[in-house]
Amino acid sequence: MKIIAIESHVCHARMRNWIFIKVVTDQDGLFGWGEATLEWHTRSIVGAIDDLAELLIGQDPTRIEYLWQMMYRQHFWHGNGIVRSTAIAGIDIALWDILGKSLGVPCSKLWGGPVRDHIRTYCHLGGGKMEDFYETASEDANRFADLALQAVEDGFTAFKSMAVPPTLPLEGRKPIRTAELCVGAMRNAVGDSIDIMVDCHARPSPAMGMQFAKALEPYGLYFLEEPCWPESVEGLAAINSSVATPIATGERVTNLAAFRDLFAARACEICQLDITHCGGLSEARRIAALAEAYRISLAPHNPQGPVSTAASLEFGFSQPSYIICETVHNDVPWRQDIVEEGFITERKGRIVRPNTRPGLGIKINEAELKKHPFQQELPQRVFYTDGSIGDW
Repeated sequence: MKIIAIESHVCHARMRNWIFIKVVTDQDGLFGWGEATLEWHTRSIVGAIDDLAELLIGQDPTRIEYLWQMMYRQHFWHGNGIVRSTAIAGIDIALWDILGKSLGVPCSKLWGGPVRDHIRTYCHLGGGKMEDFYETASEDANRFADLALQAVEDGFTAFKSMAVPPTLPLEGRKPIRTAELCVGAMRNAVGDSIDIMVDCHARPSPAMGMQFAKALEPYGLYFLEEPCWPESVEGLAAINSSVATPIATGERVTNLAAFRDLFAARACEICQLDITHCGGLSEARRIAALAEAYRISLAPHNPQGPVSTAASLEFGFSQPSYIICETVHNDVPWRQDIVEEGFITERKGRIVRPNTRPGLGIKINEAELKKHPFQQELPQRVFYTDGSIGDW
């Protein structure tokens, strides 16, 4: 068996262009799907895929670790920058899909078989609709409460919000109080039986992140995500050691060595590796093994397209420390037209039962993909009150 083509299929999904990678073999009808979505870097990813294809055409697709090492280590530059690691991830996911299909088993079987009967999922407020999740004003506590109730009505027992406003490196009480009001409104709306997560989006400085973490601690968050820049490992560790709320981070970390430093500093309790950015399922399994040694939970970052979701779920069924899967279901109204999924999602509780089809268990409708060709992603910019550049 040999690889004869590696194709990039771009599908515009408003805030993101989904980048699906199709690795084609010389066996009739045998190919694999991966995903390498990276918002605002679509052209870079497609170019990186073409560069990597030069290494892989003619190779045996079932030698996955061999090919991963080739993609990571060849061409002189190691593949741990965000563009290269995302391109590697897309191809790597597709290779695992091929292997599962060639053997007639789901990918989770390749990694020892399922360790659980179902996976819990959570949603973004608004189901991932950009205007609801990213553009709801942080001062509008009532809107946060309404969206929280809608998530529960949709069957979810957990949801994530962006209730922390952009803040200068140091501010007074106002942004802290704003976050308290929004989170308090959500907690009052849904009660204590629903898990609430707050995503700071790495907007605060370590000093402000500490204040937000302490202020929101009474609301019993399931986790507080990225309370400061992921590069501020010491800041994350200080926050994590100062509050009972579990701290989550890792979506912007792209290699095993960086996760080692994060875990060794005890900078988080939840690892949010992104399978489409960290080098794919091959590297994700190594990161998961390292997290297991530190008893750090796994909740992968997954706001991208449906191939990413299938990969995250297959991964989750094989990992003991996996606790919950991030999902979006209402980012674009035609999402389900693109993909046929092998797993079953139960509306009550939004739990997912295992995929029984080979590989990732998905089928991509290429005709539907072509209805949504590349468009430039919608710009997302943040400025602080004094006009300086903020973090989106």
